[in-house]
Amino acid sequence: MDRGVILALTLCLFGVSVYGEDPYIYYTWNVTYGTISPLGAPQQGILINGQFPGPEINSTSNNNVVINVFNHLDEPLLFTWHGVQQRKNSWQEGTPGTACPILPGTNYTYHFQVKDQIGSYFYYPTTGLQRAAGGFGGLRIFSRLLIPVPYPDPEDEYWVIIGDWYNKGHKTLKMMLDSGRSIGRPDGVIMNGKATNEEPLYTMKPGKTYKYRICNVGLKDALNFRFQGHAMKLVETEGSHVVQSFYDSLDVHVGQCYTVLVTADKDPKDYYMVASTRFTKYTHTATGIIRYTNGAGPASNVLPPAPVGWAWSLNQFRSFRWNLTASAARPNPQGSYHYGQINITRTIKLVNSVAKVDGKLRYAINGVSHVDGETPLKLAEYYGVADKVFKYNIIGDEPPADLTAITIAPNVINATFRTFIEVILENSGKSIQSYNLDGYSFFAVACEPGKWSPEKRKNYNLLDAISRHTIQVFPKSWAAIMLTFDNAGMWNLRSEQAENRYLGQQLYISVLSPELSLRDEYNLPETQIVCGIVKSLPKPAPKYS
Repeated sequence: MDRGVILALTLCLFGVSVYGEDPYIYYTWNVTYGTISPLGAPQQGILINGQFPGPEINSTSNNNVVINVFNHLDEPLLFTWHGVQQRKNSWQEGTPGTACPILPGTNYTYHFQVKDQIGSYFYYPTTGLQRAAGGFGGLRIFSRLLIPVPYPDPEDEYWVIIGDWYNKGHKTLKMMLDSGRSIGRPDGVIMNGKATNEEPLYTMKPGKTYKYRICNVGLKDALNFRFQGHAMKLVETEGSHVVQSFYDSLDVHVGQCYTVLVTADKDPKDYYMVASTRFTKYTHTATGIIRYTNGAGPASNVLPPAPVGWAWSLNQFRSFRWNLTASAARPNPQGSYHYGQINITRTIKLVNSVAKVDGKLRYAINGVSHVDGETPLKLAEYYGVADKVFKYNIIGDEPPADLTAITIAPNVINATFRTFIEVILENSGKSIQSYNLDGYSFFAVACEPGKWSPEKRKNYNLLDAISRHTIQVFPKSWAAIMLTFDNAGMWNLRSEQAENRYLGQQLYISVLSPELSLRDEYNLPETQIVCGIVKSLPKPAPKYS
């Protein structure tokens, strides 16, 4: 063959390898109301393509995910992709601070990339209290074939979507909060959409090992999850491979996900999976059956008990360790990133509080109770009218001395691009808290009782703390997280307790790239819905190039 032809073919192949896009996967969702009976009594639920819970999203690291959502509800709708980092693309995050809702009778197409991520995640609607009616489901990201996974391929894998549940409809719950009242305690717990699953959810072949992806999508309560008669080998937590250890049960706090391996090595019959409330004066329980394919008997009615007290849960948190030698979504080992050797440039201490304002219940962070306006914060920032919608940094890096006085306003702070920041989450209340940060994974370096002070840094895990997106904070305790703010955009830090979040226990972090480069952030998408004060404004020229 002519050397020129060979050269031309080589260049063509090189061009494909350099410029070829990552694969696309497509979904079409029709979101409707429908009758569901999670706790036995019929009630209105939110279905996706007729399903409750919703259909799973199956993707592989770096896939482009395209989801065309048709809103057949009688209310606005938004979806967030809980744990997906949306690199350079907070436009697709689906929170009220970043996007306008999909109005009834219209559709919107989400387009995002699961860039450099693997693991178990979920999605849910963020408008009002819609998560209380459903609209949630699992989102899995497989490793690319060239990246080794630190355990053999399982025989199969299964979702276990757990959460507390209210018999009251989501609109009633929202009205209660709007009137200044609490929604109170939930009425039960569900597993894959039901409190009691009489037919087997899954089957297992004797001697085979199965992967279970467990996520708490509830509104209020931490849940303890366990298998009857089987230990769980924890292998992944919210995108991080962990040092593999066996657990009889796991505390799964609101918004958290775990991936475990379970081997069918017991007597062939039925066994229960159990999820029950933790840290409450009441006990709600959900069960699901796993059946051996050669099973010859029903599951025992004696359910394995949950642990007692939160000291057990704290010790479990401390037992989780990052697998330093395993690769996650990239070829390099997780431990090649030495977060403990990076200088902290800023410390932000955030303390939650609760009080009544004009007779109505409100929750706050550092004395400010966030409220969403008609114009998403990110749109206002991009259009150059942020000063007409919100003020930056109305809270400081230290909480005020008096947390009983609460200001209701949009709560937005700045973080300098690519700085390494320590965030302290201190819980002065009597109830456990759970916080999620959009756009990032952070290193959960400590979780301790009492109040934080700089001397507590000596207790940090600066070697192999796991990288995750949601962390619990126990009553009268604090948690410390560390991360580099290298993902430009507008990102939501929020309580995962629905009542707290809806009534103000959240804030947004604006991370702007000074270089205005497409390398750091995407421009406003052509198809982005606009609303509020920017709806009548001309679309600005692209900011990033």
